[in-house]
Amino acid sequence: MSRVYISIGSNIDRYRHVASALDALADWFGELSVSPVYESESVGFEGSDFLNLVVGIDTELSPGELSRRFKQLEAENGRRAGAPKFSPRTLDLDILTHDDRVGTVDGIELPRAEILKNAFVLRPLADLAPGTPHPACGKTYGELWQDYRRDQKLWPVDFRWRGQLISEAVGAAE
Repeated sequence: MSRVYISIGSNIDRYRHVASALDALADWFGELSVSPVYESESVGFEGSDFLNLVVGIDTELSPGELSRRFKQLEAENGRRAGAPKFSPRTLDLDILTHDDRVGTVDGIELPRAEILKNAFVLRPLADLAPGTPHPACGKTYGELWQDYRRDQKLWPVDFRWRGQLISEAVGAAE
């Protein structure tokens, strides 16, 4: 069984698409570890704000099998194939890590480079797994977040899923 961390993002009908992704992941993998949900500005293009979070699952599926499932789920939620990388999206699911694998596995680069680049990936991952080391650099996600110095703003938001408050808007924007 492998521990996999997945980023989820949406900036079109955000709450509905994020809930749809969580429903599908829970149906497929059972109990999920879910980070707080953050709102962040679009990075790389002008667009509406995103909702972002990270989910942890345990699975025996390979990175390639997971990626195929995620692409299908994105399509079922209205994501257009072939849309530009930096553009609005209904749903974006990315495999961040697959246990401690490093390198290209099934055509997927692991760990995903965005972990070290984007606050909207690193912050929820650090919330969810602060003591877990990054497979390539060895620092924990908590340490990486403490050392993060880029100017990307994100803030926690209220988010309910399956009748539970899984994220709360507390504190000031960061």
